[in-house]
Amino acid sequence: MKPNVVERIQRFNQGRNPQLLQLKYQAMRSDIFTFFRGTCHLFYEDWSANSSLDEAPLVWICGDLHLENFGSYKGDNRLVYFDINDFDEAAIAPCTWDLARFLTSVLVAARTLGVNEPEALCLCNSFLDAYTNALAKGKARWVETETAEGMVKDLLESLKERSRKDFLNKRTAEKKGKRRLLLDDKLTRPIAQAERSAIEALIKDWAATQPDPNFFKLLDVAVRVAGTGSLGVARYVLLIEGKGSPDQNYLLDLKQEHPSSLAPYLNHPQPRWESEAARVVAIQQRVQGTPPALLGTVLLDGDSYLLRELQPLQDKVSLNLWKGKLRRLEKVMKVMGEIVAWDQLRSSGRQGSAIADELIQFATAPHWRSTLLDYAQSYFTQVEEDYRTFCLEMPRHRPRAEGTGLERGRLTNFLIQD
Repeated sequence: MKPNVVERIQRFNQGRNPQLLQLKYQAMRSDIFTFFRGTCHLFYEDWSANSSLDEAPLVWICGDLHLENFGSYKGDNRLVYFDINDFDEAAIAPCTWDLARFLTSVLVAARTLGVNEPEALCLCNSFLDAYTNALAKGKARWVETETAEGMVKDLLESLKERSRKDFLNKRTAEKKGKRRLLLDDKLTRPIAQAERSAIEALIKDWAATQPDPNFFKLLDVAVRVAGTGSLGVARYVLLIEGKGSPDQNYLLDLKQEHPSSLAPYLNHPQPRWESEAARVVAIQQRVQGTPPALLGTVLLDGDSYLLRELQPLQDKVSLNLWKGKLRRLEKVMKVMGEIVAWDQLRSSGRQGSAIADELIQFATAPHWRSTLLDYAQSYFTQVEEDYRTFCLEMPRHRPRAEGTGLERGRLTNFLIQD
C-alpha cells in the first residue's frame, strides 16, 4: 500500500534540522503554492515510469522549475541578468519534466494570485508559445535590462537604486567601522561554537587557494534561514572582508547540497560528478548565459557545499503586482518561456544532452503540447488533494525556543525568504 502524502513528506525530510523543518512545514501550510514549492520530490515520485512525455529530447534541466525559481543576479562580468536561479535538483532529463512542473506551478500559483482557471490556461499557453518559438529559432539569447520587458524590466530597472551599503545595513550592524551579522531569528540565527570553528578553518584554508585571500577574510558567520524546499539542510551566511570594511564587505551563502530528488527516477546515465555541489555548479554554468560571481564548491566534514555571493541585486518578480491586468503576467510568461528555451539550447550537445537540431525539431512537433497541458491540469488536482491532506493530518509542532532565540508565539508572521 502506497504511503499517504504526510508519510512521504516526512520520509523525504528525515535528518534535517528539526526546528527549521517545522518552520518549513508551517510555511507549507500557509498556501498551496508554498506547499508545491516545498514538495518537489512528490512531483517526481508521482511521475509515471511509462509516460509518453519521456520521449522528448534530453536536456539539462533545473529539475524544480516553477515561477519563483527565476530571478535577477549580477554575473561574473558584473552585468545584471534575469534567468533560472535554482539548480539544487538539476540533472539531464527529458525537457518535458521541467515544462510539466512549470505549467503545474502556474495553475497552482493562480489560486494565490487571484487568477481564474481560463486565465491560468491562457498563461500556460503564453509560456509554451514563447518556449516553442524561441526553441524553433535555435539561437540562445539572454535577458538583461536593455532586452527585458514588462514586470521583468521593472524589476531590473529598480535594482539600479540599490547599493551594497544599504544591503549590508539590512543584514548587519556596524559599530566603530566593523560589521557583525544581525541575528533576527527570521533570516539568521546563532551558530554553535563547534560549527563556527569548523567554518572559520574551512574558509581560511579555501581563501589561501584564491588569488586574493584577504578578500575572503571571515568577519562573522551565522545559521541562515532561507528557501522552502531546502529549509532544514545545513546553511550559513558568511560576512567577509570583500573590498574593504565597512561598506564594501560581502555576504556569502554556504549551503549543503544533497542528491537531486530526481535521482531515483532518472532513466538516463548521469555524469560522475565530483560532488553534489559540483553537479549544481557545473549545470548552472552551462545553462546560464553568464554565471554569477563567486560561485564555487567546498567540502566540510566530508559533505559538499555550494558557496555563492549574496547580492544586493538578487531578487524576484513580484507577481502579485499584476494589478488585474492579465497582459502583465503574459509578458512574464513570455520571458520565462524564452529563458527556458535559450538555456536548453545553450547547454545542448553536452554529455548526452540533445543537439540544437533535435530541439528545433521538437519545437515544431504537434503531439506533445496538448499531452503536457493535460498532465499539468491533472497533476494540479493531485496537488490540491495532497495539500488538503497535509493541512489536515500533518502534526503541528512549535520549534523549541531553547538555544535559538525564538520566543513562543512569534512564528505567525514568519516569512521564508531567499
